Amino acid sequence: MPKRKHLVAPSVLSADFAHLHDDIVMVNQSEADWFHIDVMDGVFVPNISFGFPVLASIAHYAKKPLDVHLMIVEPQKYIKQFKEAGADNITVHYEACTHLHRTVHAIRELGCTAGVAINPSTPVSHLYEIIDDVDLVLIMSVNPGFGGQKFIEATYRKIRELRAMAADRNADLLIEVDGGVSNHNALALLKAGADVLVAGNAVFSAKNPIHTIAEMKRISPDLISA
Repeated sequence: MPKRKHLVAPSVLSADFAHLHDDIVMVNQSEADWFHIDVMDGVFVPNISFGFPVLASIAHYAKKPLDVHLMIVEPQKYIKQFKEAGADNITVHYEACTHLHRTVHAIRELGCTAGVAINPSTPVSHLYEIIDDVDLVLIMSVNPGFGGQKFIEATYRKIRELRAMAADRNADLLIEVDGGVSNHNALALLKAGADVLVAGNAVFSAKNPIHTIAEMKRISPDLISA
């Protein structure tokens, strides 16, 4: 049975902030599926990125869903505000949520896709009790906080483990990978079981970002073994 077509989500964290509107238009015109937006608070991760005004501005011009990744402490306090600012998908970190089940269901009640992210050091097994309740799991393939880091090779094993865990319990689960993703490792990630590729520097530092996105989208499912 052929694998479902994968999604590509350019990470706005790697865009040119001085020309953010131009980069939004570029993604709109490309074959990308989502805008990936990393929200960082300087506490959960050692960096600060976007707040509600910037997210709302991106939403105003974006013609594709906003995939919002919350790398913040106590994300449950802000999910309604992120929805109101334009988020379509909201992903919270396993490591940041004391009451993860409650938070996931609150996201769903807002009409958003509910995701859970795990850091490189967090085992996939920690998701066993929540796997039935989420729409998406984001596996961090670098330590979160900064773009341009080296891809962590153990990610392939974690994707395979997660796909096996979800097979009988949540077959529609989307597995997203964020960090060090490019056209050099995209096929291997898809073979392992990934569905959504988040690409930052690989897209926004390319000479022709639209062509780079198209190449990532056009990896043939026929090349992906079961």
